[in-house]
Amino acid sequence: MTIFLITIIYLCFVSLGLPDSLLGAAWPSIHTSMNLDSSLVSFIALTITLFTTISTLFTPKLVNKITTKYVVIISIVLTIIGLVGFSFCTQFYMFFIFALPYGLGAGAIDAALNAYVAKYYSARVMNFLHCFYGLGAIISPNIMALAITYTHWGDGFLWTSFIQMGILVCVIASIPLWKINLNKDGKEEEKEQLISFKDAFKMKGVIFTLIAFFLYCSAEGVVFLYTSSFYAEIHPYIGEELIAAFGSLVFLGLMVGRIISGIISSRVNDKWLIRGGVVVSLIGVILISIPLNNVIPSVIGFVILGAGMGPIYPSIQHLAPINFSKKASATIIALQMTFAYTGFTVFPVVFGFMQQYISMWLLPIFMFLLLGLSGLFMEITYLKIKRRNN
Repeated sequence: MTIFLITIIYLCFVSLGLPDSLLGAAWPSIHTSMNLDSSLVSFIALTITLFTTISTLFTPKLVNKITTKYVVIISIVLTIIGLVGFSFCTQFYMFFIFALPYGLGAGAIDAALNAYVAKYYSARVMNFLHCFYGLGAIISPNIMALAITYTHWGDGFLWTSFIQMGILVCVIASIPLWKINLNKDGKEEEKEQLISFKDAFKMKGVIFTLIAFFLYCSAEGVVFLYTSSFYAEIHPYIGEELIAAFGSLVFLGLMVGRIISGIISSRVNDKWLIRGGVVVSLIGVILISIPLNNVIPSVIGFVILGAGMGPIYPSIQHLAPINFSKKASATIIALQMTFAYTGFTVFPVVFGFMQQYISMWLLPIFMFLLLGLSGLFMEITYLKIKRRNN
């Protein structure tokens, strides 16, 4: 039964990844068909992440009241509403209406399942979990590429919602399986006294790990949203459908990186997975920054960048109960997600305006700075925790 439950949890992370890469892949076609500035996508992304952040903050209390499984079900329903709504958007303002359920659903499922897996399962399960996020994020840009090629970008959102509906049915059917993780009293362990956000901030090392997570997720937000736009500006001759498909390059790398880190996580601890991931991702950034007319170096670079980024996110979250105790982990992971989505919100907007007035070549510069600083703040976190424990 444990294997079946983990499979369902993996499916849930496929559903989390599906919407995340879809808007960025569709935007070159959307802004062309609606005659919009390329930077306006950042405002839609900002709205999505704003509601994602709100839902993340309330997730620990919501999980305590209705348990993880029902939070997940409600979240998937909300993302389906958002995807279907996006598919029917004919005016720019309509995207903001459906960004509300789009964001609320993503934040709740992300925070709830990360806390659940960090508490009950190993680093290997956590890395494979985020690998399936990458799988979902790879699938949807290619669905969008098919829609752009044969019909309309709106169908890309609609077809993706059909996959979400299938996953929703599987999760509903799995409700009895969630009884596996019970305590001696027969109550789900996640129903417990949570520490406050104020108390969490007082713990040594928490502030620095939050800053590191903010910087890392800022890098994610920029590259997830602007990979397709990078090719649209730097290599416009390759065609819209290929530009949309290239939006999945980073997610392909993420999936590969998380498969590898999942395999080696029993021998390599989370700290070294993060360190190695930062180094590999910076190598990928260097390849992207090579100014050639040939797309091959940048394609390889985006995949390597994703592979390096792969273990960073799940490893930071898996360290939460190890570094700060299981009792504090749900609250700290909620804070991590809040800082993550703040990064997703702020930096894509900043980058969107800067690239519009300067150049899309700012992308590798942004990525190098954000990822390098993220690694630096994680090292400071380790030092703070070491001093606390001595």
